Amino acid sequence: MSRVGVLALGPAGAGKSTFCNSLVGHMQSNKRSCCLINLDPAAEQTEYEFSIDIRDLISLKDVMEELQLGPNGGLIYCFEFLLENLDWLDEEIGDFEEDYLIIDCPGQIELYTHIPILPRIIEHLRDNLNYSLCITYLMESSFIIDNLKFLSGTLSAMSTMILLELPHINLLSKFDLVKNEYSRNYIRKFLQPDPMSLMSTSSVSSNSLSEMIEKGEGEEKGKGKGKYNYNEKFERLNLAIGNLIEDFGMVQFLPLECKDKDSIANILSYVDDITQWAENQEPKEPKDEIEDVTED
Repeated sequence: MSRVGVLALGPAGAGKSTFCNSLVGHMQSNKRSCCLINLDPAAEQTEYEFSIDIRDLISLKDVMEELQLGPNGGLIYCFEFLLENLDWLDEEIGDFEEDYLIIDCPGQIELYTHIPILPRIIEHLRDNLNYSLCITYLMESSFIIDNLKFLSGTLSAMSTMILLELPHINLLSKFDLVKNEYSRNYIRKFLQPDPMSLMSTSSVSSNSLSEMIEKGEGEEKGKGKGKYNYNEKFERLNLAIGNLIEDFGMVQFLPLECKDKDSIANILSYVDDITQWAENQEPKEPKDEIEDVTED
């Protein structure tokens, strides 16, 4: 039996817990054993009960009350405490070592962008417990309404891919909210984003921006309106972000509809391929046993 797991990451409100519960429901309906793990010390109860819950070790509420810390500081303290007590996690996972791990992570991205807490936990699962892991990064589909906001979210997804150094699937969550509002051609350009194209339709084009910067046209020091009515610093930042995303060329998205069984099955098939789950399964016995034929 292979040791595999999938982690759900992304900003708060992106639908990580809903996605994890949808995975559990899909696996159970297909008679696949799984283990739902909660690594959010501030989580609330979800549809399916957590098999392993960090709140059994430490909760954000208790930390904030006893140490007088704010939410972010308290969350960091909780994870530092977990790092000091990884034997607790090992013992808990030991009861489910043959199950598919579905790990629901908190939405505070500073846990892996600014402080190497989550990378250390992943490293422990991968190197010490020999788990084959896959990251799913969720970003709300509503970001496609604003091209520049979408590029900002894409940059966050890309930084996660680079920092965690694991196979990675990016998901546009809550896709059912936008799929009927926009044409397929419009949505397709966000599933396989072209940063320069998105920038050209959101403000001035990248070529025009470069020319204007060279000529010194536009607003001066953020005051007043120039010939092209744009903020130079803001456009410089957007251009830098767009160029960075384009240079790496590694971010694509899959649509996610948690209420759609086909959508969940499609995403799980990608995760299974990445973690090589099927290849490591033990062969099953046929349902109809062949009866032994005995000679009279």
